[in-house]
Amino acid sequence: MVLHSRIFSHHVVSFLLLISCGMTYGTDTDIFCLKTIKDALEDPNNYLKFSWDFNNRTEGFICKFIGVECWHPDENKVLNLRLSNMGLKGQFPRTIQNCSSLTGLDLSINKLSGTIPGDISTLVPFVTSLDLSSNEFSGAIPVTLSNCTFLNSLKLDQNRLTGQIPLQFGILSRLKIFSVSNNLLTGQVPTFSSQVSVNYANNQGLCGGNGLGSCQAKSSKSNMAVIAGAAAGGVTLAALGLAVGMFFFVRRVSFKKEEDPEGNKWARSLKGTKQIKAS
Repeated sequence: MVLHSRIFSHHVVSFLLLISCGMTYGTDTDIFCLKTIKDALEDPNNYLKFSWDFNNRTEGFICKFIGVECWHPDENKVLNLRLSNMGLKGQFPRTIQNCSSLTGLDLSINKLSGTIPGDISTLVPFVTSLDLSSNEFSGAIPVTLSNCTFLNSLKLDQNRLTGQIPLQFGILSRLKIFSVSNNLLTGQVPTFSSQVSVNYANNQGLCGGNGLGSCQAKSSKSNMAVIAGAAAGGVTLAALGLAVGMFFFVRRVSFKKEEDPEGNKWARSLKGTKQIKAS
């Protein structure tokens, strides 16, 4: 009986140690996450420099950092990261994947540039709110964002994004807010449920959604423009060909006149002489 009790106690202690190690690993990765983000981004206003002090290693110390919200004040586990309007520069910080329990990310109103990572869904798989608005992101919107199935709010407005909005976004069943205004987007927009608040303003090439023109009408206008352009190009090319032809014709006539300044008088006189001899 005593032996069984000791074995049971040993298993309990081992189990608790495993949990403790797992939690320590989790919090260590979140600390590493923030440290590498700080190192990766330019911080001209020193918001992160003075607030994110990694010399303090007490439990929950990162929860006091500016822009950091933890799951619990005494646990180094990041829930939300809100770094809006700090003047930060650089590219999207890929090491954010080490904040493995992150649900909210706000990097709006900064000077971040480059493309949004194509594998962003693996970097922030549990994100419910993603705000990358008012930056300098360019390129296409990654289709993999449709794999972030917990998204409630997605704001990508005020960037330099191009191409089509992935139609797969229509399957994001939890989405309530979607904004891509003031970009350079084109093509048909996704079909969302009526509960989604969308903003497509100032994207001249978008079609197919509320407040937007029909994609068929835009396609017809585009085809007419191509036909008109081709016709105008054909007329211009024909006129150019005619002008070149006239130029060489006039030049050839002038060249012949210079070779025989008397024209064909000699030939006519010879013909006349032969006629006289014949009579």
